[in-house]
Amino acid sequence: IRNNRKNIKMKSIEGNFDNPKVNELLVKHFNELKSVSPAGSTHVLDIAGLKDQTIKFWSLWEGNELIGCGALKFLENDNGEFKSIRVVDKFRKKGNGVKIINHLIDQAIKLGIKKLSIETGSGEFFKPARKLFKNCGFKKCKPFAHYKSDPNSCYMSLFLKK
Repeated sequence: IRNNRKNIKMKSIEGNFDNPKVNELLVKHFNELKSVSPAGSTHVLDIAGLKDQTIKFWSLWEGNELIGCGALKFLENDNGEFKSIRVVDKFRKKGNGVKIINHLIDQAIKLGIKKLSIETGSGEFFKPARKLFKNCGFKKCKPFAHYKSDPNSCYMSLFLKK
C-alpha cells in the first residue's frame, strides 16, 4: 500500500485547529465516536486534548478542500500512537485514508518513531477502520501505553523501517 505514496497531491498543515473546516471535522469526529462507543471505552480526544504538547496534528488538503486529518502522540521508548484519523465524508472510499496514514507514517519516521500503535473500536462501526489499518500493515497487539484490555477496543501496531 505504501508504494504509491509519492503520488500524493495533498498539502499538509500542522496544528491548524482554528481553521473552521478542521474544527468542524474534529467536532463531528468527536461527537460521532462518543455516540457509538460505550462509556468507559471512548478514547477519542477533543480539540483541547489534541493540543497537548505530546501530540502533533496535521490536516491534509487538496487545494482549498479539506480531505482529512490525523495526529501522532509521542509515547515512551520511540513509540507513537495515531489519534483522530478522519477522512471528510465526500473523500471517503477513494484511497484517502491510506494517503493520510502514509503521511503520518512518513512524519513518524522523520521524528524517529520506531513503533506506531492505534486503538480503535472492536464493533461493527469500526470495521472499516480496522480493515484500513490492516491493509496498511498494522497487526493486532496487546493493549499499549495506558490502555487496558477492553472487549470494546482493538489494538494494532506497526514497526517502522527507515
